[in-house]
Amino acid sequence: MRIGIWAWIAFLPLIAGAYPGGAAQADPPEQDLAATGPISFLPGIAGDYFPLDSAAVGRQFHIFVKLPESYASDPSRSFPLVVLLDGDTLIPMIAPQHLLLTYDEAVPEAIVVGIAYGGLGMDVNMRHIDFRSVLPDGKPGGAPDFLHMLEQELLPDLVARYRIDADRRMLYGQSRGGSFVLYAAHQRPDLFYGFIASNPATEGDGRLYGTTQAAPARKGNGLLVVASGTRDRAPLRAAALDWQQVMAGRSDWPWGAELVSIEGGTHSASAGRAYRAGILRAFGMADSAP
Repeated sequence: MRIGIWAWIAFLPLIAGAYPGGAAQADPPEQDLAATGPISFLPGIAGDYFPLDSAAVGRQFHIFVKLPESYASDPSRSFPLVVLLDGDTLIPMIAPQHLLLTYDEAVPEAIVVGIAYGGLGMDVNMRHIDFRSVLPDGKPGGAPDFLHMLEQELLPDLVARYRIDADRRMLYGQSRGGSFVLYAAHQRPDLFYGFIASNPATEGDGRLYGTTQAAPARKGNGLLVVASGTRDRAPLRAAALDWQQVMAGRSDWPWGAELVSIEGGTHSASAGRAYRAGILRAFGMADSAP
């Protein structure tokens, strides 16, 4: 299903039945969504939506897509892809930010995709499982299945629907999502060109994922950026600096690894600044200060 607005966001109380944990009721007719959504008048976030029923994870995800401004007018052109974890909170922030970056800093237009759960409550939002390789109790986490969903379900679906430049695909995650970005970079270094981890959460040993791992056998040719706020939580900031020391000078990684310090940046509220810093580097525009 493809719709031209994001009334799913604007009218969550009306369509709660479409989301896991929502009240049981029929979905509104598609034409009603198109007629009632004020989101259609906000070009910074207006876009497409489709549900993804994942066999790998065993749950449904809500996929929100912001197409570039020139997508319809330039039908022969393929565009970079940016996949956002935690789409419930990040897609309304990052989609318009990327648009503004194209205005002010000549960042290439991109197809920005948010993977959403449909809520923030832990009965619906499973980021605490999906983004972990190992759970706090030592049991296996859901990261392998979530990565399989990305590789075998979501990305092929996106490629079938949209004109995507296969050589310029980026993955962005914040906090626990950032730790999954590190996991994905080590497990599938050729799946994305750019991996951007904003203030990533630590593993059970207090380090960032990858700090103690050997270089992946599979080779990539991209970039891995950890963006760390100088005012992030002390253990996370320390872990990021430790990660930098381990990565510095290594020539056997399948990507260039870089720590970018966001001066004055905090853990969550600086996610936009972290995105800007990472995406500039992913497009070879690192001269601009974060």
